[in-house]
Amino acid sequence: MFDTFSPDAIKHASYTHHTGEAFNNVITPQDFANASNEIMTWDGYVATPLHRLENLAQSLNLQSILYKDEGPRFGLGSFKALGGAYAAAKVLQRELRNKFNEQTSLLDLRSGKYASLTKTITLVSATDGNHGRSLAWGAQKFGSECKIYIHAEVSEERAKAMRSYGADVIRIDGDYDDSVRIAKTDAEKNGWFIVSDTSWESYTQPPTDVMAGYGVMTDEITQELSSPPSHVFLQGGVGGLAASVCAALRQKWGKDSPRVIIVEPDLANCLYASAIKDTLTSVYITEETIMAGLSCGEPSPLAWNILREEASDFLSIPDRLIAPSMKLLAKPVGNDPAIVAGESAVAGLAAIIVIAQDEALRKSLGIDMTSQILLIGSEGATDKALYDKIISS
Repeated sequence: MFDTFSPDAIKHASYTHHTGEAFNNVITPQDFANASNEIMTWDGYVATPLHRLENLAQSLNLQSILYKDEGPRFGLGSFKALGGAYAAAKVLQRELRNKFNEQTSLLDLRSGKYASLTKTITLVSATDGNHGRSLAWGAQKFGSECKIYIHAEVSEERAKAMRSYGADVIRIDGDYDDSVRIAKTDAEKNGWFIVSDTSWESYTQPPTDVMAGYGVMTDEITQELSSPPSHVFLQGGVGGLAASVCAALRQKWGKDSPRVIIVEPDLANCLYASAIKDTLTSVYITEETIMAGLSCGEPSPLAWNILREEASDFLSIPDRLIAPSMKLLAKPVGNDPAIVAGESAVAGLAAIIVIAQDEALRKSLGIDMTSQILLIGSEGATDKALYDKIISS
């Protein structure tokens, strides 16, 4: 069953993390609370499932595997629905105050009270797909214009999804990091407002709001669990998801919070490279990974401030593990639930399957038969044609 998942598939960097209070200071408990209080009032809000993969855990000699399935989130297909839309609302709220001297609440924004003003504001971002879909949905919800920059390898199905929410989608030559730079340049030239999930010098508030929005997902997880898992495997990308989750878990459980393990594609492993050098490090993407949402060569400094203090291990995995992992969830072990998982959703699952079968890796990561593993299933089939092709191959 697990023949594809050989131990040589993983590169592992142990990391002696720094001590500090970034988990409390970068995204504060109040930031998380404000985001949860807002997002949980939105139409269509429902907590997403936390699946227990009991048969898979037993077959891997683990106590439990918990899989947080973000596929159903607001009908947008991923956890990103929590971040981009919330950050859009916060940008609009600040701009109404700064430009028009309007002390508006987020409820006022949602009700359309300021529609005549918000329609004069343009929000912009770069995306591999899911963040842009969330921002486009949020811009439509709150009544602003929206422009989304995508790179050459983003599928047309994902582009159509963003257009369906009224966004002007602009495709550029190059990769994700190129799209970030071009979006930033055009926004500065035209007076648009960037709503990005990555940070840079002097640009931190919207990425903080994005990460605060992701905290809804962690709230839901901790409300279901009476005690913390032993390990959490978190996808890399620019680091926003991982930083948000481990900060929220640390705020909830303190020193008892899970051991944090970051997982990235070999083809875009900027956080792994940062851990190796113990400093923020970018990598040049020469080939796009199948894990489209994780195809990021430049880490977010804001996220790294948290991860350098909270993450114990960084893993880099090849693309060949992804299709078997997606198929394993679609046609599960025993009577485990069948789950529709996109390419970026299964990075952690792929990693734990490899690790569980190798004694050296188990030992180095502190994994044994009592281990309780938390995985973040960050997306469903956000590109259904690609998903169907992978599952049927």
